Amino acid sequence: MFTLLRLAFNGNDVNIGKSVKKQSYHHGDLRSALVETGLRLLREKGDGDIGLREVARETGVSATAVYRHFPDKDALLHALARAGYEKLFDAQEAAAAGKPDREQAFRATGQAYVHFAVANPALFGLMTAYMPAAGEEEALALSTESRAGVSLRENIAALMPEGSGRRAQDIAAIQAMALVHGLAQLVIGGQVPNDPELIDAAVDQFGDWRHSHAQAES
Repeated sequence: MFTLLRLAFNGNDVNIGKSVKKQSYHHGDLRSALVETGLRLLREKGDGDIGLREVARETGVSATAVYRHFPDKDALLHALARAGYEKLFDAQEAAAAGKPDREQAFRATGQAYVHFAVANPALFGLMTAYMPAAGEEEALALSTESRAGVSLRENIAALMPEGSGRRAQDIAAIQAMALVHGLAQLVIGGQVPNDPELIDAAVDQFGDWRHSHAQAES
């Protein structure tokens, strides 16, 4: 059963940019500093309406310095989305750590996905907007290029019944991704209450995804 396990997250676990304060930039990796400023502004403003000059001002550098790293707003937002996926994967790894077996760890990563999205709705919306389309090199769910994609495929392959083929694994991966992504969107949109017990009960009805997809291939 692909049941999302209930996890106790505090603000420091999943909230991005909560404790970052505006300060002048002095030295080091300017690109990373600009991205961190952008993540903070996303959280504070609650939407993706972030400009390059605003990020420059909040970081304490000139607009010219920002343009050296991000030629336009789209480039900046794309970088923020990529940073969001890295932070999401870090949260999933932390959630899975210490679980007694791979199946419980996999369930924990699904729970972490939903919690991260709900705690960071503006960032999650940006991540969704910049999620690669199917067939693109960095496609999230099935790509061998992304950390999240690699982790998802490895977990699916390990948890599916022995002898399951590639098609069955692809179907299971897509369905697992659709479950947590769709659930996150519904909670953020208010169509589903942000109630972990209710969410877990709904996911309990998902069924035995491993065996059903293995049978579908036979």
